[in-house]
Amino acid sequence: MQNIKAYIEENREYYINWLKEFCEIPSVAAQNRGMTESVTYLKELFNEAFDQSPEVLETKGYPVVFSHLKGTEDMTLSFYNHYDVQPEDPVELWDTPPFEPTIIGEQMYARGIADNKGNLIARLAAIHAIKNVTGELPINIKFIFEGEEEIGSVSLPEFSDRYADKIQADGCVWEFGYRDGDHRLQLSLGVKGMLYVELFSRGANTDLHSAQASIVESPVWRLVWALNLLKDENEKILIPGFYDDIIPLTEEDQEMIEHYCLNEDFLLDHLDISNFVNGLEGEKLKVKHIFEPTCNICGIQSGYTGEGSKTVLPSKAFAKVDFRLVPGQDPEKILRDLRNYLDDHGFTDIGIRSFTKEEAARTSPNEQITIAAINTIQASTNEMPNVIPNTPGTGPMFELCQKHGIPAVSFGVGHFASNNHAPNENIFIEDFLEGIKMMASFVFHFKDEMEKREEESYDKAKR
Repeated sequence: MQNIKAYIEENREYYINWLKEFCEIPSVAAQNRGMTESVTYLKELFNEAFDQSPEVLETKGYPVVFSHLKGTEDMTLSFYNHYDVQPEDPVELWDTPPFEPTIIGEQMYARGIADNKGNLIARLAAIHAIKNVTGELPINIKFIFEGEEEIGSVSLPEFSDRYADKIQADGCVWEFGYRDGDHRLQLSLGVKGMLYVELFSRGANTDLHSAQASIVESPVWRLVWALNLLKDENEKILIPGFYDDIIPLTEEDQEMIEHYCLNEDFLLDHLDISNFVNGLEGEKLKVKHIFEPTCNICGIQSGYTGEGSKTVLPSKAFAKVDFRLVPGQDPEKILRDLRNYLDDHGFTDIGIRSFTKEEAARTSPNEQITIAAINTIQASTNEMPNVIPNTPGTGPMFELCQKHGIPAVSFGVGHFASNNHAPNENIFIEDFLEGIKMMASFVFHFKDEMEKREEESYDKAKR
C-alpha cells in the first residue's frame, strides 16, 4: 500500500483533473441536460484508465455504465455510483458558477462534486492506482454507474432484475460518504426507504376573483385539510396501519445506536435552531433519527405568491410529500393505505401521483464488508468510524444489493457541510485524495476478510 499511496500522491493533479472535467458536465437528469455527454466522458475515462471500454446497458430511461474488471482471486467487489446531479437552482445563491469547478482555499466547489461525482472518481482512481502499481487487481471489480438516482432511480428495478447475473458480487460500496463536524468518518450500513407522492386538488376551471370564495370551494383549503390528517403535532403519522409492519429493534440495533455519535450541540449551532422535534435529545433523538419513519411536506404550490397583493381564488393546488420508511414497511402498501385513509375521511377528490417507491435496506455489522471497512478506516485515520446502522436518507440500495443477497456499506469523500442539493456544493481536496488512498486500501482489506471467511468455512466443514 505504501507504493500505491505514493503513486496517488504523485498523480494528485491528474486525479483532480478527472474530477474537474466530470463536474464541468451539467448532467441533470431531471432536465435531460448533459446525460449523453456524461456517458461519453465515462467511456473515454475507462479507456484511458483501464484500456477497456465499459458496457453501456440501456434502460427505459438513461443508461447504466457497467464495467467488470477481472482480478487474480475469484471474489468480487462492486461500486455503485450515479452520474446524474441535481439542478443548480437557485443559481443566484452560488458564489461560483456551478458547472465551473472552482478551488477556493482547501475546497473545490461544483454541482455534483459531493453527490456523487467526487466518490465516483475517487473509486475509479483507487482501482486505477492499484492496477498501475501492481500490474493486476487482487479481486474482481465491478462498476455500476446509473443516471437516474436524482430522479428516483425509476429504471433501476427493471435493470436489477434483467441484469441480476452482472451485478452479483460479494459486497458493494454504495455511492455516498461523509465526515462529521469533528472530521470523523461516517460508515453507513444502510438507507431508509421512501414513498414520494404529490397530493393535488382542483376547484373551478379557472382562477377566480377572491370575492367568489363566498360560494366557490377553495382547492387550497381542501388540500390543507387533507394534509392536516397525515400527522399530529407530536410527529405521529396518523395513517391507519402505518407502523404495523416495522421490524422491531434488535439487541444489535440497540448496541449500535449507543455507539453512534450524534453531536447535538454542533448540529443545533450549525443549523441555527434552538431544539430538535419534540425537544428530543440523547438516545431518544438518535432512535428517532435512524430507526423511525417520517412524513415530510417538501413543498406546496398554489395561487399568487409574488410581491404585493393579488386577491385570487386559485383553481388548483398541490403538495409534494415524502415518507421515509424503515425495514418492514412496504411503500406500495403505504400508498394504498394513504388512498383509503383520505377516502374514508371524505377526501376522494384529493388526487395522488406517486413517484419514488423504495424499500429500506440494511447490512449487518458482522458482514465481512463491514469489518473490512472498519479496519480500513481505523488504519487510515487512527480512529473508529462513526458507524450508523442506516443513513436517514434514501437510495435504491435494496434493489441493487439486499434483494440479491449483496451486503453494502457507504463511506466517502464528502463532509457535514458539503451542501448536497444546495448552492455551493463542495468537498475538501485532501478528503478527495485521502478517499482515493482509503478505497485502494479497502480493496485489500476486503480480500483479507473474504479469505478469512473461506478459511473458517473450510475448517468448519472439516470438523
